[in-house]
Amino acid sequence: MKNDFVAKHLNVEAFAKGAGKLAGEDRLARFDRLLEETLGLGAETPVSYLVRGEVVREGEPSEEIWLHLEVQVVLPLTCQRCLGPVEVPVSVERSFRFVATEELAAAQDEDAEEDVLVLSRELNLLELMEDELLMALPAVPKHEVCPVSVKLQVADVDFVDEPEQKPNPFAVLGQLKKPPLA
Repeated sequence: MKNDFVAKHLNVEAFAKGAGKLAGEDRLARFDRLLEETLGLGAETPVSYLVRGEVVREGEPSEEIWLHLEVQVVLPLTCQRCLGPVEVPVSVERSFRFVATEELAAAQDEDAEEDVLVLSRELNLLELMEDELLMALPAVPKHEVCPVSVKLQVADVDFVDEPEQKPNPFAVLGQLKKPPLA
């Protein structure tokens, strides 16, 4: 029996039990939130992925459902130093273990190195990939060395900062201390 697995509607349990592998490439345009980060640039940029499923039985009577994800993309972002375009490679390698309920996932996720998710009939693998790529984005995208010189001063060279002479607010009080004229 051959299973044709679809990334948008993945039956994780069947995929893992069948030791499924899914490799492919999608256009960045399919990932709306990620495309927003590029300010709409690079819609045709390929997002490559490889997903493997497996069932692990480690001395326990119950089996564990696992999903291993690798995804890569080179995003056209804005350099925060020179404000020019910069190509930023983003890649993710992550493993997910699936459990039966939200309570189990919440309890086990804190102590586990892998992410623990709730097993469902259908997983949108594209959304999961997008979430992981968004979390892997650099906080401040920038060139190693900007292609243009960056002005690193806060004021122009011609700017002269002369202190303004302000009246002393206590000068009026000083005049009150003078004796009245007779």
